[in-house]
Amino acid sequence: MHKLRRHTLLSALSAITVATLLVTGCSTDSPSTADKAAATTAESPASGAAEEQLAVVSAPTGDATPTAVADANAADPGKAKRSALKVASYDSKSGRAVIAAPASGSDAEPSATPSRTASASQDPDEADTGSDSDTDTGADSGTGTGTGTGTGTGEKPKPKPKPAVAVGDVIASAPAPGAPDGVLAEVTEIVDTAADGGTTVETEPAELNSVLGEGKADGTVPVDPSTLDVDPLVQGVKVSWAKTGDLTFGPEGAKLPLGSLRIDVGAAVEAAPDAPASAAASVEGFVQLAPEVAFSYDGSGAGTGSSPGGAFLGLTGDWASQWSLKGRAAGSTDGKPIRIPFAELHADPVIQVGPVPIVVNLDLVCYFQVDADGRVTVDVEQDLKGDFRVGGNFTWAKGWQGVSESHMSGEPLKTTVTAVGDVKAAMGAEATVGLYGTVGVTADIAPYLRAEADATAEGSANGTGSAQGSWALYGGIDLTGTLNLQLSIFGTPIFQKKIPLGALHEEWLLTKGEAKTP
Repeated sequence: MHKLRRHTLLSALSAITVATLLVTGCSTDSPSTADKAAATTAESPASGAAEEQLAVVSAPTGDATPTAVADANAADPGKAKRSALKVASYDSKSGRAVIAAPASGSDAEPSATPSRTASASQDPDEADTGSDSDTDTGADSGTGTGTGTGTGTGEKPKPKPKPAVAVGDVIASAPAPGAPDGVLAEVTEIVDTAADGGTTVETEPAELNSVLGEGKADGTVPVDPSTLDVDPLVQGVKVSWAKTGDLTFGPEGAKLPLGSLRIDVGAAVEAAPDAPASAAASVEGFVQLAPEVAFSYDGSGAGTGSSPGGAFLGLTGDWASQWSLKGRAAGSTDGKPIRIPFAELHADPVIQVGPVPIVVNLDLVCYFQVDADGRVTVDVEQDLKGDFRVGGNFTWAKGWQGVSESHMSGEPLKTTVTAVGDVKAAMGAEATVGLYGTVGVTADIAPYLRAEADATAEGSANGTGSAQGSWALYGGIDLTGTLNLQLSIFGTPIFQKKIPLGALHEEWLLTKGEAKTP
């Protein structure tokens, strides 16, 4: 009897112990698992609150189209992650897009929303359910066959794949079919999901703070000169460029610095009505530049749904030009100088800000501009070098403000001025910089050469000359432009009108002289 009671008591204690272990887990594993869970919980708020420094670099080249997705259901929905999803097609008018899921078995990186990119047939839990259901269907199909209404096969229709994206997700993509300017859009409706997981969606334009979140970024990215499409507007335009590992040479063997684009041109200018044939006007020279896209973003506060703390978009780079003006040019028309565009350039460089591909739209129009009184005959030439920086800068304290800076210097190569009057010649570029097909900053960079004379005067840069009267030659730069409404793409407050960049005007004396005929 005692042995029986003892055995019963031990059995009960064993049962209690086993039940306790089943509830709490093995003592050697539980602390480790608990510690890991606690550590993850403790780290999440800190990592979400920290402002991540995002690198600003050129996007990788090749056939792959960079894509990032900000998951609306993530703990930090304003922070995008690199995704293997691709924009298969996009209609900019309707906002309808087809999002292609990664190919099965591909070695692409997982999507930012992996739980929603795999098809339902690949879900382990649903696969088990389908197996049980198939067994039941097989049992029922025997009866069903007798009535003529069963399938007779016991197979269950394959479940429809899950959508590749969800409503509220924000997609940032480099140029894709139907979207030459890239895509930055939020999914507003799931229209359909194909068997391969491709999802047709409705979208609306999104803003950068919805994919950059509370991150910070600051940097400049050179524009590969070989990617610029050049459309000559006058005869005689020659284009040369140089990039790392792939050198080309400018006319007359002039070797270009790496990353530079050079455009040489020579063109006739409308001559003054009373000018003799020997005083026919012409311009000739080249402009050489190494453009860079400047981008910065300060996402302080953006994670709470408010605007970022700061932003900048602009164009910067080195500039060199050398040009000459000869003859007697016609005067201004209705008070406006005569402008001769000689080349249009366009590029859509993709910069990578952390995991997010940002498509920059860059347009340049290179031109000559002449403002003369029609009496002065000149033969002047200038060599100019320097740099420039134009763009729009946003801060909470001051809102959007224009930035226009330039440091240039030149020297005269030839100076001959005859008659009384002034003439001003510029060789410049009108630049437009935008994001995802929207116009953000427009700037006119116009280095110029101005000559003046108060009598028949002829001089040169070395100080020699013979004339009655005096002459002077000046170099300078005019920089003007505007900020446009579309800069609100950063997620900043919208302004209702264009904001002037703030005109920059600088002029310096190159050379002057005064002499009397012996």
